[in-house]
Amino acid sequence: MTRYKRAAELMEADIGNELVALEPEAGSCFGFNEVATVVWRRLAEPRSFDELRDGLLADYDVSTEQCSSELQALLDEMKAQGLVEQA
Repeated sequence: MTRYKRAAELMEADIGNELVALEPEAGSCFGFNEVATVVWRRLAEPRSFDELRDGLLADYDVSTEQCSSELQALLDEMKAQGLVEQA
């Protein structure tokens, strides 16, 4: 089973339910919406796609199909930005 983990150490600041993060080596800045913030925080420990999805389903009123699709898109974007990798 594929697991995901953080691939970068970020300097973080909370702004309400969202997160602003800086990757100091590259000087890249990221803004995480509420759901991305939840996923990022859960990735403090490696997690499978199913663990991440099931946690979001428990927290939000969303269909399994929509949650799976949007979570995969988020993880793909985070991978493309060098923030997340498969463990």
